[in-house]
Amino acid sequence: MKNNENEPISFWLKFTNFFRSKKTQKYSRVTYHVVWNILLLFIIVLVLGFSFAGGVGAGYFAALVKDEPVRSKEELRKDIYNYEESSDLYFADNIFLGKLKSDLDREEITIDEMSPHLLNAIVATEDEYFNQHKGVVPKAVMRAIFQEMTNASVQSGGSTLTQQLIKNQILTNEVSFDRKAKEILLALRLENFFTKDEILQTYLNVSTLGRNSSGQNIAGVQAAAKGIFGIEAKDLSIPQAAFIAGLPQSPFRYTPYTQKGELKSPESLEPGLLRMKTVLKRMREGNYLTEQEYNDALNYDITKDFIGPKTAPSKVYPWLVVELEERAIKVLSGILAEQAGYEKSDLETDKDLKEQYTTLARRELKQNNYKVYSTINKDMYDNMQKVVKNYEYFGRDKPQQVTNHETGEETTIQEPVETGAILIENKTGKILSFVGGRDFDREQTNHATIAKRPNGSTMKPLLVYAPAFELGYISPGSVGINVPISIRGWQPKNAGEGYTGLTNAREALVKSYNIPAASYYMGIINQRPATYLEKMGFTSLIETDYSIPSLALGAPTNGVTVEENVNAFTTFANDGQFIDAYMIDKIVAKDGKVIYQHKVDPVDVFSPQTAYLTLDIMRDVISNGTARYLNGKLSFSSDWAGKTGTTNNTQDAWFVATNPNVTFGTWMGYDTPKRIDNKYKGLTYSQRNIKLWASLVNSAYSVNADLIGPKGKFEKPAGIVTRSFCSVSGLLPSDACSSAGLVKTDLFNVKFVPSKVDNSFINGQYVYAGGGRYLAQSSTPSEFTSGGYMLNPEYLNKIGGKYITNMSDLISKYNVTGSTLSDNGKAPTAPDLALNGNSMKWNSHPERDVVGYRVYRNGQRVASIRSNETLAYSIQDGTYYVTAVDIVGKESTPSNAVTKQWEQKPEVPSNTTETRKEQTNQETKPDVTPVETTSPTTPEPPAEKPAKSEN
Repeated sequence: MKNNENEPISFWLKFTNFFRSKKTQKYSRVTYHVVWNILLLFIIVLVLGFSFAGGVGAGYFAALVKDEPVRSKEELRKDIYNYEESSDLYFADNIFLGKLKSDLDREEITIDEMSPHLLNAIVATEDEYFNQHKGVVPKAVMRAIFQEMTNASVQSGGSTLTQQLIKNQILTNEVSFDRKAKEILLALRLENFFTKDEILQTYLNVSTLGRNSSGQNIAGVQAAAKGIFGIEAKDLSIPQAAFIAGLPQSPFRYTPYTQKGELKSPESLEPGLLRMKTVLKRMREGNYLTEQEYNDALNYDITKDFIGPKTAPSKVYPWLVVELEERAIKVLSGILAEQAGYEKSDLETDKDLKEQYTTLARRELKQNNYKVYSTINKDMYDNMQKVVKNYEYFGRDKPQQVTNHETGEETTIQEPVETGAILIENKTGKILSFVGGRDFDREQTNHATIAKRPNGSTMKPLLVYAPAFELGYISPGSVGINVPISIRGWQPKNAGEGYTGLTNAREALVKSYNIPAASYYMGIINQRPATYLEKMGFTSLIETDYSIPSLALGAPTNGVTVEENVNAFTTFANDGQFIDAYMIDKIVAKDGKVIYQHKVDPVDVFSPQTAYLTLDIMRDVISNGTARYLNGKLSFSSDWAGKTGTTNNTQDAWFVATNPNVTFGTWMGYDTPKRIDNKYKGLTYSQRNIKLWASLVNSAYSVNADLIGPKGKFEKPAGIVTRSFCSVSGLLPSDACSSAGLVKTDLFNVKFVPSKVDNSFINGQYVYAGGGRYLAQSSTPSEFTSGGYMLNPEYLNKIGGKYITNMSDLISKYNVTGSTLSDNGKAPTAPDLALNGNSMKWNSHPERDVVGYRVYRNGQRVASIRSNETLAYSIQDGTYYVTAVDIVGKESTPSNAVTKQWEQKPEVPSNTTETRKEQTNQETKPDVTPVETTSPTTPEPPAEKPAKSEN
């Protein structure tokens, strides 16, 4: 037992004695030195190997990044902040409209506008060492070096948030070690210049995060929060933040929405939900969540937070978004061109230059998050769209043949009546609202701002009456002709109210007569009145428009937009100054700098007196003229003055009216010009358009009554006076005019108050011939003339008489004349008599210069009959014949003779002079029945100086 117990001790003693022996110590020293030397050699080789590898690696790394420029802090800042962000659009009063239509929806915010849960979720998921590293994680770098040296496939995973930011903003997504090396270098440099908050903020603003509920691509957490959950990024809950934080790995796989903006099926949502749970797990592992918060978020049904399909602003307000974009591009292109040293006029004259800067401006607007503030009143705009959508009186659709340009195939579609309208504030030019059309999906043309149509009679006050007042050519009481005329072969017609013979300017505009307007226009056309249209913003006029008479009736070659037409009418409300309408109030750059602010720049067009005279007449258009249908259709009262308009074949219907605050106009017609139905649901086309106008204005009034329906009236300027005048000339009344009962009273510009007494009327002799009434000549036999008042021939020509196609049209309408009748140069041919009972008759002479007839009995003249009287004469016994007399007194040879014989000769009175009764063709009944005889022989010629018959 003892030996066994002492056995371990004995072994230990032998072991220690072995190492204590001199022999062992001798050999151990040799072994120690050998092992140490070998170990030291290995360490040296290892160090040298690593040094060599490191040197080679460093050299290789340097070779990979040798072409990468050394970027300054400012250059890096510019690069990482250079991301696309569409511009914001605003209604008036800073009401947000939405993002400009873009392929990518992004909205930049600062880090303090982001939920802390979101920041934690991103760091926990994408870069757990974000707050410790200097841009790269060493082990990831070593792994990348090892993969390259061992020829393993290069992996792009493991990048820090800083590296991902570099990859997204500066480099490409190329999978190569060359790109990875540059990424590492730039990440280190970025961390050296920027704080962690700056890097994280930028990363969260640039990351692609799938689609929103409109189906639009989104980037940045603010767009994601709004587009997926309908809230701000700062308000994201833990599960919502985790869902968004999971999107960067595979945005379009994890996004909950399809390209159509529809929510994905439960099966398609599952990958995104699993990814959210992965994010929550990493947040818990990183101690960003308590166990309770983690479990609550894990069990939360995130799908109930997904908002339903949401229509993008470009779908809700398509005409408005497009219009604001195009106007903003125009403004920006001008700014960019000026910065490059060009003038605004350079863009107008150089098509290529304009296209270049338009492209640059479009890119700027799509990418650099400008804020575009408009003048559009949201509530007025919304109300007007509702009115148009529910309006029942446009008219019926009509068939229209269209051609497929690709196949050449022709099909027939049903084309509806379209409309355009615009509301403008007079004093500022702000476009408060407009109607672009009835259905943007059917027709994208903006009928308020783009489509050009002839403006019909709404042109008259702009081109004819106001310019003629301004030039002193006419005043409201000036007379014009209103009978058929021909101007250079053009024969304008009145629409509906016939011909009045003579009319004054006020009545002509109120009733919208075409002929007086055309004749007035011809009186000033040599002074190029179309230049007034240029001053009032008409942009489509061409040189031929300045000389064509039909422009007076609203037939410009290229048409006019509703905006231009309505805008021009504001000139009258602005005392004759034109203020160009605008829709962009200001544009603010991303840095908050206002780069554009609209400025009102009035243009003098008419005097205040001209403007007021035109307004005063257009008041009558509404009270008792072509727009009288408006009465009773408005829900409020205001001092409205306006003008209707219709084009050839009633292809367009217009109504424009202005009050002291605003001007509003509407147009109706087909996109492919065709006749609008005269009657539809009991209303004419003009009534339907006026009814629409009233409905739209009423809807605007319900938003801002004080603006749309001011109580005040247009103020009469100094220099407007009331005067009496002769209604056929506009001059001071003469005795002749007063005697004819033609004195009226109207307004005048004091500069053009008549100073001359009326000379349109003359008191003289006239005759009738050829169905007309003409001035007598000095040689005209006095028995055929009548004394009275008549138009002076010179004056008649002045007011357009030279264009009259048939003077009898004027005479038949107005009991005056002013025309002269020319002699045809020969004596008239003899009339042809016929006996009918107790009367002889003859036909009207075919020669138009014949003014009357002389009746002879037994060779003595017994009567003179004017050409407009009954061509018959009651006879007694004796032989009769008749001669024709022309304007200069030439007399025809005698007609055939007729003779009466009596069975018992009546007692002859001692006085042989024919009575007045005979001369006026009244019958004298004989006591006995006469016996008729005729003589074919030619009677004796009359005496040279026959006795003058009594009138």
